This record gives sequence, C-alpha cells and structure tokens, in this order.
Amino acid sequence: MKKNLKNSSFATAVLLFSFVLINCKSVAQEPSKNTENQNQTTVSSTLKWSDKMALTLMKRYPEAYMIDNAKTPKWDYVHGLVLHSFEELYKKNPDPKYAAYIRDYVDNFVQNDGTIKTYELEKYNIDMVVAGRLLFNLYSTSKEEKYLKAMQLLRKQLEEHPRTQSGGFWHKKIYPNQMWLDGLYMGEPFYAQYTVEFEKGKNLDDVAKQFEQIQLHATDPKTGLLYHGWDESKQMPWANKETGNSPNFWSRALGWYAMALVDALDYFPKDHPKQKDLVRYLNNVSSSLAKYQDKSGLWYQVTDKVGEKGNYLEGSGSSMFAYAFAKGANKGYLPSKYKKLANKAFDGLTKKLIKTDSDGTITITDVCAVAGLGGNPYRDGSYEYYINEVKKDNDPKATGPFILAALELNR
Repeated sequence: MKKNLKNSSFATAVLLFSFVLINCKSVAQEPSKNTENQNQTTVSSTLKWSDKMALTLMKRYPEAYMIDNAKTPKWDYVHGLVLHSFEELYKKNPDPKYAAYIRDYVDNFVQNDGTIKTYELEKYNIDMVVAGRLLFNLYSTSKEEKYLKAMQLLRKQLEEHPRTQSGGFWHKKIYPNQMWLDGLYMGEPFYAQYTVEFEKGKNLDDVAKQFEQIQLHATDPKTGLLYHGWDESKQMPWANKETGNSPNFWSRALGWYAMALVDALDYFPKDHPKQKDLVRYLNNVSSSLAKYQDKSGLWYQVTDKVGEKGNYLEGSGSSMFAYAFAKGANKGYLPSKYKKLANKAFDGLTKKLIKTDSDGTITITDVCAVAGLGGNPYRDGSYEYYINEVKKDNDPKATGPFILAALELNR
C-alpha cells in the first residue's frame, strides 16, 4: 500500500512538474514571438538609409524602451530623440510598424491620469522634457486625454523650472545656475510647439530668451563656437572665473544647439520679432562649424582641436550637423551651400563610420557615449576628459540624428 502511494505521489509530482514546465515555457515564449520574427528580418540593401537604420534599431530592440540597451523601461531623452526621428520617417514612409513602435513606447509610461511612469517632476531635469514631443501627434490623432494631460505635466515643469537670474533654464536642479547647450534641444522644441498649439504662441519670447542667453554668454568671440556649458555663478571648478564658461568646444553639445534651433524655428512665424534672431544664431554657428569640417566631411570630438593627439572624427556631432545644415538649407534659413556640406558630412558617415552586417543592419561607429560637466565622478571639461570618454557603437545620440539627416537629404 505504501509503495502504491509512493508511486501515486511520484506520478502526481511528475504531472504537476510537467504542467508547470509547459506553462512556464508558454509564458516565456509568448512575448518573444515578435522578437523572433524581427531577429530573422533581413534589412534590404536597396532601402534608404533612414529605413535601414530604423529597421536595424527595431530588429535589435524589439521594444523601443530597450534602445540604448536599457534593461527596464525608462522615460528618457535618448528615446525621445530616436522616436522623434521615427515620427519624421513615418511622414515620408507611413509604415504602420513605425507608428506602433512609437506608441508602444509612450503607452508604457503615460497613465490615464496623465502621470508618466519613472518621470519625477521635482528633479527639474530638462532632459526629461524632450520625449514629450512624441505626445503631440498621438494626441492630435487619437484625442485621448491622457496625452494632453502628460503634455500639461511637462509644461508644468517648465513653468516651475529653476532659472538663472537672467532667465535661462538650469540644466538640472542638481546643476544650479548652469545652462548647457544640450538643454536647448531638451526643452525648447517642446516648449515652442506647446505654446503655439495650446497658448496661442504667448511664450515664444521666452523660448527665444533661452537661445539669447546661451548665445550671449557661451559664444567664443574668436572662433564663433559655443562652449559646452555656462555657469552664471562662476563657482564651478570647471568654469572660467571671468566668463563662467567651460573650457572646451564639444561637437555633440554644438550639435544639440544647432538641432534645437532648426527644430524650434518650425514654430516661429516669419513675422515674429525673434524669428530673425534665431535664424541669425543658426547662421553664425553654422558658419563657424563649417570652418572645422574635416576633408572627410566629419567633425572631431573636440571641435576646434583638429588632428590633435587623441582627438577623433565623431559620429553623433557629425550626424547632428548634417541634419541641422540640411534642414536649415531646406527651410531657407541657411544658404544653399550648407546642403552640399550636409551631403559631404553624410558621405563621411556612410563611408568612414558605417558598418553593414551580413543581415543588412547597420552600425555607426566612433560615437562618444556620454559627456557632461561636474557631477560625481567629477568631469572637468578638459580636452583629455572629452577624448577619453567611452565610445559606443550605434549610440542613440547618433542613430536618431542620422535618420533625420538621411530624411532631409533624401538619401
């Protein structure tokens, strides 16, 4: 009798184990069906560069939150940048999978009450605003209130965001009195679009003021380039004690600034008193950048230190300049010669920095992963600091602008 009971218990345990195993397998495999299909996709060599890069990213990151190798979902500026490029691509090639990729990302975060998961307003981090650009189209096409409420939440951040005494947004609450070039891209295109669509443009002067402040304080009179950061208090160890500026010109920071100008200008009517000023800033920085374009078409990591030891031709800044030059020329803000310079830059990217894998996917190499000022561990803004920051293939700060440049150039 005991033996039968043992056999019976053993059989039951085996059945139970099998049932659990089968169910575990089905649960584990369910979300990966899409991944499997995408992993088997071959990216055709006949596609335009914009589609090649977009499909590459979708293949490597089946869920958009995975971009930048993120392990858990996060509302973040790199996703905002890349998915904005997908929005622009969708306008030219309305493939529903591009729209779904964007919406799936946003719906991971935006709740019915308009709150945004992982977003913390009280940190007053200007980087967190840029992904809000994705909400405008979703709201206009769906009329779902949650998207409007999420935009209003980000607008609330800008309303309360700490500022320099002269009125410029701090880069983050943890970086008091500091404006960084990066912050202009993170905040101003969203701010400009929001005030035009929901406030009858009443705050366009304030948008322009952000550019005015950084132009006034961070421009080097000798080269015409803008320094990465400006500390109004002049207290930071990296800040020049007379000007408050950081010590070097970083191509990606300049790229953020140039892209911020061409994107914010979309919302400035030609007869707006500040529109001509923004166009002038764009011409000034573009003229200065053109002097430092390498014969390859690319730009160096530290913009003005051409060919110096350790400096390298960098992928994100070069992609950003290609985009800003091309869009600026297409919109009539810049002379037509900048379209040629943009094409030269794009040739440099595709010939020198792009690798194509056997499945047709593409990779931009020689991209600076990240750079900043201050913080812990401390970043001093020196030449040695910038050239020794880690490089990362297909970093989103390059892939997004690469798609945008390819679209503007119709390549």
